[in-house]
Amino acid sequence: MRYADMSCDEFLTSLAGPLAVPGGGGASALVGAIGIALGNMVGSLTTGKKKYKDVEEDINNLIHRAEKLREEMIGLIDEDAVAFEPLSKAYSLPKNTQAEIEERDTIMEAALRQASQTPLNIMEKCCEALLVVREFAEKGSVLAVSDAGVACSCLKAALYGASLNVYINTKLMKDKAYADELNKRSDDMLVKYGPFADEVFDYVMKKVRR
Repeated sequence: MRYADMSCDEFLTSLAGPLAVPGGGGASALVGAIGIALGNMVGSLTTGKKKYKDVEEDINNLIHRAEKLREEMIGLIDEDAVAFEPLSKAYSLPKNTQAEIEERDTIMEAALRQASQTPLNIMEKCCEALLVVREFAEKGSVLAVSDAGVACSCLKAALYGASLNVYINTKLMKDKAYADELNKRSDDMLVKYGPFADEVFDYVMKKVRR
């Protein structure tokens, strides 16, 4: 069964269990999917309302983008588990002889690269989703603006959570130049979209507070 096909209770039970997957990467993808889905709810509550007729086309475009991102995030839950499997196996390879050590290092390096890519993809989707949620917050129904703020909080958490899964893998890489390249991609997203998420949240907070 795909993790995406589990009930909430089944997924959380699996997450709490002794197996390495699903783990932080899959959890981050799920939280990101929840965030963009909640943003999409703002759009759904806005369309068809006379008050928002002027932004109807924009909202419909945002809904389409958000739905695509939600589907991609859901797919990344299972993709993260698949990507981690080779790394999990690599940890248990023998290292009794020099030949075994060299073979293990080669396999481990490839597995670390594979395991790093999915959380990077999760981060990228979170960044895209934050841009969409900002527009939902600005153009969507004021009655649902708080949900845009919650969506933003979820996406920020997913962004930061996924970054940890990048760094824990790049730290073990022998190819430091490649590790630095991945770290920079992750760093750049955090530097840009962490404060961006805070700005969107603050915008929503000002809308809902007296």
